[in-house]
Amino acid sequence: MVRAGLIALLLMLGASPALAAPPSQAACNAAVAYSTPRRGASVLVLYQGRVVCESYAGEGAADHGMEIWSGTKSFTGIMAAAAVQDGLLTLDEPVSKTLAEWRADPMKARVTLRQLLSLTSGLPGGRIGRAPGYAEAVAMALNAEPGTLFQYGPAPFQVFGEVMKRKLAAAGQDSDPLAYLHRRILDPIGLVPTDWRHTQAGDPLMPQGAVLTARQWAKFGEFVRAGGAWNGRQLVDPQAFRQLFIGSSAHPGYGISWWLPRPAKVADVVTASTDMGANADRLPPDLIVAAGAGDQRLYVIPSLGLTIVRQASFRPLIDGRERDPATKWSDTRFLLTLIGN
Repeated sequence: MVRAGLIALLLMLGASPALAAPPSQAACNAAVAYSTPRRGASVLVLYQGRVVCESYAGEGAADHGMEIWSGTKSFTGIMAAAAVQDGLLTLDEPVSKTLAEWRADPMKARVTLRQLLSLTSGLPGGRIGRAPGYAEAVAMALNAEPGTLFQYGPAPFQVFGEVMKRKLAAAGQDSDPLAYLHRRILDPIGLVPTDWRHTQAGDPLMPQGAVLTARQWAKFGEFVRAGGAWNGRQLVDPQAFRQLFIGSSAHPGYGISWWLPRPAKVADVVTASTDMGANADRLPPDLIVAAGAGDQRLYVIPSLGLTIVRQASFRPLIDGRERDPATKWSDTRFLLTLIGN
């Protein structure tokens, strides 16, 4: 708990960098050399808000937005922290407070928003990459007791999209969750996404909809590195913000929509695809990560003053089945190439 509290404090305050200098040009070159043959499209590194590495390959370009896939999920945690500041919700309130149809189910009635966004609600994740519509996700049955099992997938985030729609409508606001995210976070920090995909019904995809350039994604990372503040203005509730980066008992390596470098014995394909947990002792303890299919990454390390974006070309029907050991992505190797051991 002391470790978790220290990390949360670093994230809130934006700790002074431990690096005496930004990553060297040699380190940048080595990181790019590692990324490029692994379908790499962009590597962008900011040190204390200043660009120190920027490289593009393949389809990557400074003005080319790319799908960040599940990297989108991390926007929902920030949205929740903004909604806490606005008095729209609390992280530990029951989902059924908003979704009346969940009240008749004894298990669903106990699920909290914290459990929903930490993927421990008991709701099956659904097919990765195939997000259900909001109504379909809300109607799904639980398959585990709330708080006991980590289940990765898009469905919980679509349920949260419906929760936000109803919260906003009840407050007399535009009920579009994406419009709320723009008004509260994206517009104030000057982030204009290249695109954001929607369901057939017109609802924004909360688990995988964002299309961003490397610099757009890095701007979001800088906002997080600053503790949820921009130009001295706190845009989200500080306590709720800190809670985003504390893992659950079911999965210590996943907070509220953010990945963390913590060991976790969880049998899901996404957890198995990263080596951060296995190398937690080699990585900064305050590292937080937004991660998407095809090894899309946003790394934020407040204690080192670093925000790092890595994007890659990804064809879901083809690349999702490719597992060449020679080109398998290692978060640890990439990061240590930049920051050293």
